[in-house]
Parts: sequence; structure tokens; C-alpha cells
Amino acid sequence: MSQQSQQVFSGRYEILRHLARGGMAEVYVAHDLMLDRRVALKVLFPELSTDRNFVERFRREAQAAANLSHPNIVSIYDWGEEDGTYFIVMEFIEGRTLGQIIRQEGPLVADRAAEIGADVAAALAFAHRSGVVHRDVKPGNVLISPTGQVKVTDFGIARAANSDQDLTQTGAVMGTATYFSPEQAQGHRVDPRSDVYSLGVVLYEMVAGRAPFAGENPMAIAYKHVREQPVPPRQVNADVPEAFESIVLQAMAKNPNDRYTSAEELRQDLLRFRQGRLVLANPTVMVPAVDETVATPAYEPTQVVDRTRIVAGGGQGPPEPPGRGAGPFIALLLVMLAVLGGLLYLFGKETGIFGEQKAERVEMPFVLGKTADEARQILEDKGLQVLEETSPTDQQEPGKVFDQDPDAGNPVDAGSAVTIRVAAEVAKAKVPNLVGKEIDDARDLLDALGFKIQEKATTDAAAPKDEVVAQNPPPQTELPKGSPVEVTVSTGKNQKAIPDVTGKDVSDAANELGQEGFKTRATREASATVDEGKVIRTNPAAGTKVDEGSTVTIVVSSGPELISVPNVKGKTADQARAEIEAAGLVYREGSPVPSNPSDDGKVVAQSPGAGTKVEKGSTVVVQLGKVSIGGGGSGSSSSTTSTTT
Repeated sequence: MSQQSQQVFSGRYEILRHLARGGMAEVYVAHDLMLDRRVALKVLFPELSTDRNFVERFRREAQAAANLSHPNIVSIYDWGEEDGTYFIVMEFIEGRTLGQIIRQEGPLVADRAAEIGADVAAALAFAHRSGVVHRDVKPGNVLISPTGQVKVTDFGIARAANSDQDLTQTGAVMGTATYFSPEQAQGHRVDPRSDVYSLGVVLYEMVAGRAPFAGENPMAIAYKHVREQPVPPRQVNADVPEAFESIVLQAMAKNPNDRYTSAEELRQDLLRFRQGRLVLANPTVMVPAVDETVATPAYEPTQVVDRTRIVAGGGQGPPEPPGRGAGPFIALLLVMLAVLGGLLYLFGKETGIFGEQKAERVEMPFVLGKTADEARQILEDKGLQVLEETSPTDQQEPGKVFDQDPDAGNPVDAGSAVTIRVAAEVAKAKVPNLVGKEIDDARDLLDALGFKIQEKATTDAAAPKDEVVAQNPPPQTELPKGSPVEVTVSTGKNQKAIPDVTGKDVSDAANELGQEGFKTRATREASATVDEGKVIRTNPAAGTKVDEGSTVTIVVSSGPELISVPNVKGKTADQARAEIEAAGLVYREGSPVPSNPSDDGKVVAQSPGAGTKVEKGSTVVVQLGKVSIGGGGSGSSSSTTSTTT
């Protein structure tokens, strides 16, 4: 990608920030300068831009999805090429993929899974009505916004339901093995029911937390899709309702005729489940009806026909009997003579009496693991004809025989034809640079290039969690597809649990935390229960695991909370009570004090005095002024009554 194209594509799309790396492309958030809107810009990896298959897949994704306008399908706005870089402009969806949600949150409740599945089915049903089969339905291609809106994306290998066009060589299969339909795994023609099966696998994974089939390689997983029945979801997660399990198993029926007839039919059953109504699913578990020439080795084994099955038929019946009484006896005699004659003929033919000797028999030699030339020489030396086929396989090194028909050790006629199958040369690709990428993106990129990934973890203070910090072999190394690539993934900084220093002196607490590798700072807080200078708590709390070197706040007691006594002189009893109690203190009246008429019923003295620092809950005693009758200092006087609650 040129420096200019990193900023603006086609003079219209300005890149704002990098969003993700995965599959075969990088995704950016961009600004559409013409229409003034935010869009997602998907850019094909430079290392794939010279590969016809990947460019064609990229083009297909743009064309297939551009014609599909539906609320549950990511809209495609534009696509093109600039400076050898291919890009697609699409609707920007804020949120996570369904795959990320399952990995981060674990199994979903069945009702939520049905809700998501119904929206995906709606998108597929619309695509199918438009003549498009997705062929790569999986959690990674389902986007979910923070508001719960579901969007299906990546129509990169979609094609018309009746199209024979493919992207790779004959016999190759595209898609993701974990979500293959049986017919897709066998390389057969697919129709909308293939997407129904893949969605069934996604429904299974949503409630089980894992896919129904796993294996060491895609071939092993594809074989299980063809030949094995999945473990029922309820055996993996007992919380899965029986009705939901029935929906999943019917969608995953091996025979397409036993599945839902359409994505819309599956959607309706999911909606019935959510509404608490009776579902129509009635899954049938049976031996899969598949093409045996695919499920078994791709050749027809030699058949041996018993010679006694040969029927002699001259086309003429026995002659008419000369007489009525002897007829049956003569007829029986003639039949016995005919049978005896046939047996004598076969004996003579086998022993060479009639000039035809039995063919010479040789024992079939063992040629597995030999090079094609070595195997051919060995077989021809035995007088056998050699037919050679080349097929991709992981059972043998390229150029060596991985299968022979008939098998070694069987006696065969000299001159018989022997078929040997030779491992084809494995396609190679360059290992991409994975350092700095998130592990999910690294997995997707290696999978797109045909490599296997081997992961190991390491703590790394400089790299965030789940980031690739090293790889082996290094970038640009050319390897056969299927080779392992080791990546080292950061688990982030080393984490430690914060020790409990509650009740300790602040200096002792800081020393203990420092020895554990934490930084500290202190803050004071009043406490009526913890002595002054002792630790009340830490923030984060004791026992919390945090990155080594993190700062821990020590909360230290400053003793009981001290409150400044308010000045209530000159206030009425009610006013004084309100202010004192609002300050967290207790109001109490003492003996009244003789006073001038202007101070009658008002506070003329208080204890403690205004501004004095006292503990919260302390008592403040006030004295109210009282005027004597007749202006004197004794005798009857008017009274001020205060009620203490």
C-alpha cells in the first residue's frame, strides 16, 4: 500500500484509524468524503494481491454482497483497486463478532442464541431468494452491534446456487472445515440447504460453547461432518431446552432432504421456540446417506467374481423324447450329460487340454512410500501394468506413493493393471509478519494462507494481552501449505495478588507492598473504628490480582471524624437544633439564663463554643435567654418550650 493510499483511496475515502486484521484483509474505519459518512474499508493483504484465487474471492465478495440489501446483511457501497491494492467499502458496524462473544462470554442462553440465529437465517433466506449461497456461515462472519443488531458479512466465496464456477483447482473445497456441510466437505454441488447445515453448527456452538466436531486438521473435521453424528447439545450443556436441541439436530441432518427445506423454515421454527410454541423440528439420526466413493478411499476396489457363477446357455432345449414312457428318463439323462460335459470343458480349459492354460499369478508387491519411478519399476518387473494418479494428501511426502490398488500381498494375474496414487506437490506460501497482531487476527491470516498455528504464552510487560510478540519461522519464509507456524502470545504483565495490610502501621504496610513489587501512595480518612495511623483498607482491595508494578493506594485512619461546632448564638431553639444536628452533633438544652427581652427564647450561651473541633456525635449544650416578670431577675417569667426528639 502506498503512503498516499494509506490516507485516501480513490480520492474519496480517507482512513481514520485501523480497526482489525483478519482473514485475508485489514479493516479500517474511513470517512466517505463525498457523502460525509463513516464507512468500513476492507483492504486485501499485499502478500495476497498477486494470488488470482484471493483476488477473485475478494471481487466475489464485493459483487455478491453489493446486490443484497437487507437489514441483517452488511451493505457494500463500493469496491476498486488502487496502486495494486484491492479494497471494498462497506457499512461500518460497531460491535463484536459472534465468535468473539462466544470466546469471551462462553455459551449463550438458548433464547438469545435463537434470537441471533433467527436474524442470521433471515439474512440467508434473503440471499437464497436472490440466488446466492453464502458457503462460509460461521461465528466470525456474524457481527453484533452494542444494541444487539445482527449483520452477516463476508460473501467472499458465495456463488449462485446453480453455478459450477469455482475458485480453485478441480476437487478443491473452499470454506471453513468446522462449519462445512457434508456435501460441501465432499466437494459436491451445494444449495441453500448447505447454509442451513452451517447455521445449525453455529447454533450448536452458541449453546455448547464449542463446535460439534474437532480434529487435528481440516480433513479430519470434514470427515466427521460426513460420517459422524454430533454429541447432542444437551449432553454438553444440560441447560439447553429439548426443543432447541431438536432444531439444531434437524438443521444439522447429514442428508439435505432431512434438514429444513429453507433458511426461512429454520427461522420460523426458531421464532416459534422463542414464543414458547411447539416447534416443528423432528430430527432423524441415521447413517448418513453419502457418496461412498468419497466417504471411502476414492477408488473402486477390485472385484473377484466366482467362476461357478458363469451360466452355460446354448439356447436349445433337450430333443423331443422318442417315446411317452421313457421321455422323462431320457430328458434327465441328457441334462446330466450336458452338465458333465460343461464341467469337463472347464477342467480342460484350466489344465490347458484345450490349448488355454491358466494365467500366471504373481503376488502384488508393496510400493507405499516409494517414489513414483521406484514403484513403477518394481511393478513392471513383476509383469504388471501401472496406472498412476496424483492427488493432494497429508499421508505421504510429495512424489511418493500413498495408496495402491490392489493392496500388497494379494495374488493377481500377470499383466494386470495396478493403480498407484502419488502425493502431489504441496503448494507453498510465504509466512506473513504476525508480530504486533492480535492472536485472533494471526489465526485468521494463517488459516487463509493454509498454515497451521501453534501457540505458546509468555508474560511481557511491554506488550498488551493477546498480542503476538514472536514467531517462528520469521516473516517471508516460504513453506508448504499445512506447515506449522509457532507464535508466542503475550499474556500481559505478570500479575500478583495484593496482600492484606489492614490494621498495620502505614510504614509497615508500604514496606510490605513495596517488597511485593507494588508502588504505593497514601490517603487519610476519618474512622471511628480504626486507630489513627493504622491502615483501613487498600485500593484495589486485598486479594485483587493486578499487574506487577501497579500503584496501590493505602487508606490510613486519621482517627475519629472531627467536626467544627457551629455558632448558634442569637438563634432560636429550633434554628440552633437544626444547625447542630445537620453538623452530625447532638442538641441539648441547659438551664435558661435571665436575659433582656430581645434575647428572650434565643441562645445566649453554648458549650463547646463555636469553632471547637469535636468528634462526630458529640453533644452541644445551649442555654436560652429568659425574661423575668416585671423586668426583674426573679419571679415568674415567660417560658420558651423546646421539644427534643
